[in-house]
Amino acid sequence: MTTPIRVRFAPSPTGFMHVANVRVALLNWLFAKKHQGTFVLRIEDTDQNRLLDPDGQQIQKDLVWLGLGYDKGPFFQSQHTKLYQEHLDILIKKGLVYPCFCTQEHLERKRTLQIAAGKPPRYDRSCMALSPDQIDALKQKGTPCIWRLRVPHKQIVIKDIARGEVQYDLSHFSDCSLTRADGSFTFIFANFVDDLTSKISHVIRGEDHLTNTAHQAVLYEMFDTPIPVFYHVPLMVNREGKKLSKREFGTSLKDLSAAGFLPDAILNYLGIISLSLKEEVLSREQLIHVIPFDQTISTSSIHYDLEKLRWINQKWIQKLSLPQVQTALTPFFEAQLIDTSTIPHEKLERVLTLIQPELHTLAEAPEKLKFMVSDPSFDTETLLAQLQTLGITKESARALCNLDTAASSAEAIIAALQARAKELVVSNKQLFQFIRLVLTGSASGIGIKDLCVLLDLQTIARRFENMKSVL
Repeated sequence: MTTPIRVRFAPSPTGFMHVANVRVALLNWLFAKKHQGTFVLRIEDTDQNRLLDPDGQQIQKDLVWLGLGYDKGPFFQSQHTKLYQEHLDILIKKGLVYPCFCTQEHLERKRTLQIAAGKPPRYDRSCMALSPDQIDALKQKGTPCIWRLRVPHKQIVIKDIARGEVQYDLSHFSDCSLTRADGSFTFIFANFVDDLTSKISHVIRGEDHLTNTAHQAVLYEMFDTPIPVFYHVPLMVNREGKKLSKREFGTSLKDLSAAGFLPDAILNYLGIISLSLKEEVLSREQLIHVIPFDQTISTSSIHYDLEKLRWINQKWIQKLSLPQVQTALTPFFEAQLIDTSTIPHEKLERVLTLIQPELHTLAEAPEKLKFMVSDPSFDTETLLAQLQTLGITKESARALCNLDTAASSAEAIIAALQARAKELVVSNKQLFQFIRLVLTGSASGIGIKDLCVLLDLQTIARRFENMKSVL
């Protein structure tokens, strides 16, 4: 009988969701979908001193925003204390754990001495040698203690999707702690008990958990239960190969959302980030069939490239229908106090259609559209620098700003400007960049013909007059 596929995403509510967390959530979701399995959400909230997101509300909102729906949960470790104690009692009864009364200071001194002697820093099992009478005496004194796992010195093997069979020599591992001095349970033990009782078949998590996996594999054997299959996801690094910092822009989901990255684009990028594909713009449904879970996957570090994400985001923005674009951009316009209701409907649709292909993020839209609701503002120093970049002198710019006020249309103004530019030895390219600068505040962007449709004659004349006043 085939074991039902069950995976879990088990974040700690200690801060904003990081792109590495999102990738782990995505891989679990994709694996469950690929194998018609169950995707479980578990909130690992045992460390009450570090909780920044009580009840994991933000985590749940983030998963909804991303479109990564879970089948079971959320379950909370803080509600499983009784369950953990029951499993610890089983280990105590079997003699597979022992109480440790060493203080943190004492352990640190031992660690320092071991390192100084060139030895690996491991617990020396001094408390395992305590007699029952010695243990009782220490308990009667109220000496704080923890429970340590009696790790057998043998070989143990796990199956890893990325690495194949991974063998651990347990003689190189310390007897890990299963509880803390305050009686709470450690990550290693709580995480194991939850995976065990939830019947998790595949554990997909970061490769920084490789050492924890060895201890948890021991626990599975002690409970006479098959060890799950693991996939230790390679760590993500920046373009320089350094570990991603939470302070770097673009590494938190909050940053990406606020900057106008679409959920589909984020998942698309994090899904293909370590793959070489001919077609790179893929939906979640397409990713289900692309990720090669059935073969050994590279274990090399993954380089997180924000520019590549911007490119993929641009492609996803281009896929949006006009109503979807308007809905997506509304909060960004409102944040910049741009009232699009003052723009005639037809012109708003036209300008959105023109700027949509150029957007790498939604947050770029207000700057590109604000010329529709307000005149560009210039200071003389900045303007002269811009003109110098265009290769246009101050005198030529002033001459170009002397419009024929009798012109009957925007097209007539442009024709007159082209004639004058020819006299001033200003090329059409320079002229059009200059006109765009006058009308929008930027030398690049929407074409001149489109600007003549979007802006009325009065607005065009006023903006040329504004430019002349600065010169």
